[in-house]
Amino acid sequence: MKRLIPTFNRILVQKVLQPAKTETGILLPEKSTKLNSGKVIAVGPGSRDRDGKLVPVSVKEGDTVLLPEYGGTEVKLGEKEYHLFRDEDILGTLHE
Repeated sequence: MKRLIPTFNRILVQKVLQPAKTETGILLPEKSTKLNSGKVIAVGPGSRDRDGKLVPVSVKEGDTVLLPEYGGTEVKLGEKEYHLFRDEDILGTLHE
């Protein structure tokens, strides 16, 4: 299988599909399942500032992140779909 290593400050994300019902079988309203989140699969090395210093990306592989409603570039590797975002497009990280 091919592996994609993002360039610059790009982040490869696999979107997380929220369950439509709870573990006990209760159906959730559609709005509560619409949290647009994803798991960070790979990150680029970062971008350079005006002085040429490397500015690393703000997230790391394995992080769960909140994604914007629109944007990103869809990428298909094998049977799996991913999205590429720039570091500044990521809205935040999600923690349990």
